[in-house]
Amino acid sequence: MPNSDCAPRIARDFVGSLLRTLDHPGLADDARLCVTEVVTNSHRHTRSRLIRVDVAVCRAEVTVYVGDNEPRALPVPALSDAEHEHGRGLLLVESLSARWGSVIYGGCSPVAKAVWFTLAVAGAEGGGGAGG
Repeated sequence: MPNSDCAPRIARDFVGSLLRTLDHPGLADDARLCVTEVVTNSHRHTRSRLIRVDVAVCRAEVTVYVGDNEPRALPVPALSDAEHEHGRGLLLVESLSARWGSVIYGGCSPVAKAVWFTLAVAGAEGGGGAGG
């Protein structure tokens, strides 16, 4: 999708619809919230023309990848106090997901990155626990 103010809404609607359609409605709200945060970060902190959202759906978990073309702008959770309006998005992703992280594509000449998070189905084997 184009890197625009509409990107978070487009990604949120896409992921929510996909998970409800593929029988993961219990993960849809958390996935919508997390993808909104990650896409918003990409929109605000990169000049990438496009933001890519890929979703891998399995029986026990769902992993969402948000990619852009600025591999050197890696996200870091901010320690933010309650008075600041921004800076808590990745902390939210970390608290809701079983795992999250980032990956750089292109080896010695990086060309892109993706920030990803995995949500586990409640009670599914291997789910739970935050990581990064």
